[in-house]
Amino acid sequence: MPDVDDPYDEDAIYKPLKFLPIIYALMTISLLWAIYMFCHVIPRLQLGVATNLVEQPIRLHAQIECGLFNFITVMLLFSYVMCILTHPGEIPRDDPKWDYNSALKTNIELKEKKRTGDRRHCKWCGKYKPDRCHHCRVCRICILKMDHHCPWIYNCVGFYNYKFFFLLIMYSAMACQFMFLTMWTSVYRAYSDQEDLWPTFLVVFGMTLAFCLSILLTTFWGFHVWLMFMAMTTIEFCEKSMPKPRNEEEEQDAGLCGVDCRTNVESPYDFGTVGNVCAVLGRNPIFWFVPVWTVAGNGLTYDTEETPFHRSGSSGLSTPGDLEATQVVRRHA
Repeated sequence: MPDVDDPYDEDAIYKPLKFLPIIYALMTISLLWAIYMFCHVIPRLQLGVATNLVEQPIRLHAQIECGLFNFITVMLLFSYVMCILTHPGEIPRDDPKWDYNSALKTNIELKEKKRTGDRRHCKWCGKYKPDRCHHCRVCRICILKMDHHCPWIYNCVGFYNYKFFFLLIMYSAMACQFMFLTMWTSVYRAYSDQEDLWPTFLVVFGMTLAFCLSILLTTFWGFHVWLMFMAMTTIEFCEKSMPKPRNEEEEQDAGLCGVDCRTNVESPYDFGTVGNVCAVLGRNPIFWFVPVWTVAGNGLTYDTEETPFHRSGSSGLSTPGDLEATQVVRRHA
């Protein structure tokens, strides 16, 4: 992906359209927040009611709900902004050991190689690929530890922003679940008191939308929790789950379709539940659910069972030089 916009880029006219999913997501967040605050919380706070007529238990519950919901919303928005603005990481541009056309031939320990034993390389970027690196045809660069390209953040999800993406879907699911579980009282009040059509519609619509989104987001977040425990990305899961052509030696294990349909979900980067969680959320549990960068490594090398926690620059904390080498400030589609 170039640093300067190409004036002859055929897709340049469509670039503004790529921001539509972000605008839609922000509008949905704003709508649900407004419905919850103005149709549920504020009426229960009883702000215009005389002190002697205030129902204190209801006001207390509303204050707690207001604090918790706004905290979740702030964390959601912060995670969303970090997902959009954080570059997922790319192969260093000026490092000859990753340059496919470089005369310098270096011996780098890699887990993922071609069947011939040669290093993987990208024919579009002209770079050797580190482990867990894949080329994104939308972003037009190779992404470190690529999980997938997400149009909702107009960015790839990779090594440097996967934690923010993980927290984004977690806090989004929490916000929708919180709305659905706490708005029942407002729905019941609107029905029993026979309120006007518009306030009733907003309350019912908000709770219904929150319920539908909570099902989708909770399922999606649960899948990424499982991926984290298994030390895999979405791409790695799909690659390991796809049927593989059978070999002559494995003919007896193949199905009638001629391929081995057994699912292999083992990852060479698996270091147990705690180790896998630390690889995604960072080593300090205090910052696990805070959208700040605390993850060790540089995205270029990874520890495996053969090299447990001894390789410098992979399991150790990243140095500023590592971050500068694998991140860029801004990228263009």
